[in-house]
Amino acid sequence: MKAMILEDNDWPADALATIIGLANKKRRFSADDLSREMRRPPHPNMAGQAFSAAKALGVIEPVGYRTSTNKTRKNGVLRTWRRKINKEVAK
Repeated sequence: MKAMILEDNDWPADALATIIGLANKKRRFSADDLSREMRRPPHPNMAGQAFSAAKALGVIEPVGYRTSTNKTRKNGVLRTWRRKINKEVAK
């Protein structure tokens, strides 16, 4: 098995920053929104990894699913996300 060589080493950090930006300006968003605002990832799985990283940091939380509008996804199902509200701060 060959190791994957990333041609765009900045993509993961840029994607995380873009997800944080989406969380701050949109009520709900998905990977379709990320793909509209970002360049293509070096590997297709990297978008999911970026959302997982944002969730692990406590920035976003899942809220549902919807059908993708991206033609390459052929009406596939996408998770929808929103900015995570800190309930302690919101009191």
